[in-house]
Order: sequence, then structure tokens, then C-alpha cells
Amino acid sequence: MTGQRRESPAEEGRALMVRESGPAASLSEQLAGLFYKLTWRTPLHNMRLTGKLPPRLYAVPDDPLPGDPVRGDALRAGRFLFRGIKLPFDKVEDRLEKLPSDFQNYIHRFAWLRDLAAVASRAQGTETAERLMDAWLDHHGMKVAEPAWRADNCAWRFVNWAAHAPYILSSSDLIYRSRVLNAIARNARHLDRAAQRAPEGRHRLVAWAGLVAAALLIPDGKARKIVGEAGLEKAIASAIFPDGGIVSRSPLALVEAIHMLALLRDAYGKRKEMVPAFIDQALERAVPALTGLTHADGGLGAWQGSGVFPPDELNALIGASGVRARPARQARDWGYQRVTAGRSVLQLDAAPPPLARESAVGCASTLALEFSHGPDRIIVNCGGAALVGKHVSQGLATGLRSTAAHSTLCLADSNSTSILPGGKLGRGVEEVELDRREGENATRIEASHDGYSRTFGFVHRRLLMLRDDGMELRGEDMLLPAGSKRKKTEATPFVLRFHLGDGIEAQATENGAVLRLPSGGLWQFRLTGGTLAIEDSLWVDADGRPHPTTQLAISGAAEAGGSSLGWLLKHMG
Repeated sequence: MTGQRRESPAEEGRALMVRESGPAASLSEQLAGLFYKLTWRTPLHNMRLTGKLPPRLYAVPDDPLPGDPVRGDALRAGRFLFRGIKLPFDKVEDRLEKLPSDFQNYIHRFAWLRDLAAVASRAQGTETAERLMDAWLDHHGMKVAEPAWRADNCAWRFVNWAAHAPYILSSSDLIYRSRVLNAIARNARHLDRAAQRAPEGRHRLVAWAGLVAAALLIPDGKARKIVGEAGLEKAIASAIFPDGGIVSRSPLALVEAIHMLALLRDAYGKRKEMVPAFIDQALERAVPALTGLTHADGGLGAWQGSGVFPPDELNALIGASGVRARPARQARDWGYQRVTAGRSVLQLDAAPPPLARESAVGCASTLALEFSHGPDRIIVNCGGAALVGKHVSQGLATGLRSTAAHSTLCLADSNSTSILPGGKLGRGVEEVELDRREGENATRIEASHDGYSRTFGFVHRRLLMLRDDGMELRGEDMLLPAGSKRKKTEATPFVLRFHLGDGIEAQATENGAVLRLPSGGLWQFRLTGGTLAIEDSLWVDADGRPHPTTQLAISGAAEAGGSSLGWLLKHMG
């Protein structure tokens, strides 16, 4: 597994993280999955989905995440709005297959009910919700096909229907109510068979959680609950590392897992049933891992394709989890290091990228860093590769996954881990060595990766020291010969990039740059070696909107014996 710990589990000291090899899925597994989906079209599968209608839902769980009022207002005006893309209700089925996959999921999961609830009471929103429910049932209710009936979408659809039942089940029209209750039952019966076949990781965890929710919220759930809890426990064990991180290494994926488990936990409470210990234990691990990626402004860092998850939503999610714990300082399986000092927060990606089966939006970001002080994010990654929409095209998303889109060293304009034409991550970083030491006056982290060793014969090593008052960050980036793997005799060009946060003004000086922060603070960047240029960059916010920013780009060339750049970021007032 990605980032598997091989040495001492102690907080301090040396460790080796290894990216295990392995295909996304064997040929036999792929064929079995394809054959199973073909059975969805048969009368037999349709018969399996028929049965008694549940007379009602036993409970309505509380959705912890607030809806988006802008999206909600768009719904009331007769259109979907998602990451800048507007779609009138009467054009949905004509254009649905051409929409970005996340937009399709937004519709099929009925996640829009949360946004509608943010701006409309039950009386105000029922007409819109029933209209969209009717339309979805007309086109997808009886036609079992992907993506609408993919296991994770079924699970979220069931949970969202339950959490926002007053908007879709308040009608006095008995025929309409019967259609909705029949759809709820069909979703549950489909999950009975589809959950175990969902792709391993977050998708399978979500699918099994949805099945357990069905067992709790509609009749005849005793057997379903026994099977579902057993499946969910196994799915959690394979999707969430012992340190609480998720195997895809994506903060957004971990947010989704925590969100689903928090909703499920609330469903147990509404039914006055005891929450299984393994669910609470998973949340107790996952929440500190997630908050370990928060900056001083309360939002998440931009890692593995994510944007900046808003602090208010994050706080609501943590509150619903029931977990009160400090952010994890380091999570070696999850792969991130966190150092807090004064009002400063340093984050470092100190693990190989995720495995191929988990890397659809994975990034070649090994040894990238982010650094914030108070409300200001000073050094960031571009982020946003997972936020395809109107402003982030698929082509731009691919670029945002590159090493050059992260605050780290890029050798010969190449990615430290290759991004394949199909979107998966290929060969590159296999091992990351890490040494963390907590000193009297500073925290010292030294890490290295082998992503460039095969092609260029160099190991990238990064040394970071953050002073205990948070006012000074020292660093050194080294390219060291990788023994006999050095293949070229001529110098190899490289660029060390520090992408600057939104609103930061940079002015070049004789040996570096002066950074003026939006809050008025002043920081000095000093450099030893290389040639510095201030270049254009971008930063993607939580809604998938790119903002023009700048970056410090330090260029140089590594001779056969290697190269080294020293740098200092210091608070000046």
C-alpha cells in the first residue's frame, strides 16, 4: 500500500515509505465486474429489485454539511449550477452524459437537495424537489445502468433521500409517494448485491455504509444490517490507514468518507441503536489525520488534486463526527508531515503517490510543501486537479497534477512520477526516506525520494527547519547522485518552485525577494545559488476557480556530482 511504514512507528526518527507495486485490477476481476454490470440489463436483476414498498422511513438523519446558497438559488430559478456550469432542468437529459463526472454524480446522488435546503424551507422547496425527483425517476428509476446506479452513487442517493426526506416525501399524491418509496427500496436492494463489487477503497466504504443506512432506515433490515456491518468493517480496514489517512491520499476523499460515516453514525442515534465500535474507531483515526492538513486559517491544504476546503464546512463535519482531537503531527502511512510553531504551519508531502487504482486525480507532488502564517498562505500548491468544471478543463487538470504545479523541485521539466495518457500515475517515486527531529529551538525534517533516479540518476533530498516561534523557515534542496544509476555526463537543468498564495506581492531583490502578505505582513526570501525569477502561476479555490498568482522559480543545473540550493524564508514585520 502507498506509504506503508517499514520502520519505527515513533514520532521522531527515521522511516522508509515504500510504494508497493500492483495492477489496478486483475484481468479476471475486470471481466467479472463487466459481466456483473451486464446482468443489470436482464429481467432477473430487475426481479431482484422488486418487492414490498416501505411504508415510510424510520428516521431522518441530519446532514452535517451546509448547502451552498448560490447553488440553491439556481435550483429555485430552474437550473443546476456546478463549478460554474449552468444547466437548465429541461436540458439535463440531453446533456447529462457530456457533463464532467462530478457534475453527473451531483445530480445522480441528489446532493443538490442539501443546496436547496440551504435557501428554501420544506414548503418553499418541495415543488422543485418533487419536479426533479419525478424527472430522475422517469429516466433512471427503472433503467439500471452506470453512472446512476454505480454503487457509491446509489449509497449517496439513498442517504441524501433520507436526510432530506421532507422535501421529497411530503406530497399527498399517493402515486408519486409510491414511486419514491419504490425507488428507495430498489436502491437498497441494488446495494445488497453491488456493495461488495464496488472498487476497493473509498467507493466500497461508501457503498457498504449506504447499505447499513438502508438497514437502519427502512423495514426488514435485520439481515441486511448484519451483512452490511461486516462488509463495512472490512471496507474501512482496506480504505483507511491505521493512522487515519485514506489510501488515495486525497483530502477530498477522506472528507467524503468522514461525511458518510458521520451521517451513518447519526442514523444509529436516531434509531437509538449502539454505533459499532469500528465506526467510532475509524472516525477517531480519520479526523485527526484530516485536520493535520489544516492551515492556520482553518482550511485544508491543496493536496492530491483538492482545492481549499472551506473552514466552516470542515468545522461542521468535525462536529458531526463526535471526535475531539488535536491534528495529527505526522501520519506516515497517510504520508503527510505537519509542524506548527507560533502562528505558522508547515505541511510536507513525505510519501510516494497513491497506487494506480487510487490515482485518477493523484499528483506527482512528493516532497512538495505548503506554509502559512496566521490568515495568510505564503507557499502553496496550485491544487484543483479534481475540480473539473467550467474554469478547470480536463487539460488544465492534468497540468495541475504535475510536479511543476507544486512547491518542490522539478528536474528536466519532468514529473517525479509519470502521469499516463489514461490519467493514472505510472512509474516514478517508489521510496521516500524520512527523518524528523524535534530540537530545542526548531523542528528539523529531512526527506528524499527516488523519482528521478532511473531516468536522470539523481535523488532529490529536501531539508527543512522551522524555528519554534514560526518566524523563520530554512531549507535546502539537493540533487544527489544515485550511485551507478547516473546515466548522463552533461548538466541537467532543474527548477525549484515556490508557488505563492493568493494576494501575495513579490518583489525581487539582489539575493532573493520580498513578499508582502494580504494582511500587511512582510517576509524575506533569501537564496544561495541558482537564478531567481518571479513568474506567473495560479491557485484554484474550493469552487474550482483559478486565481492568477505568482511563483518564485529558481533555475539551475545539476552536474554529475549533484547540486544544492539553500534558501531562507524569514518574517520581517
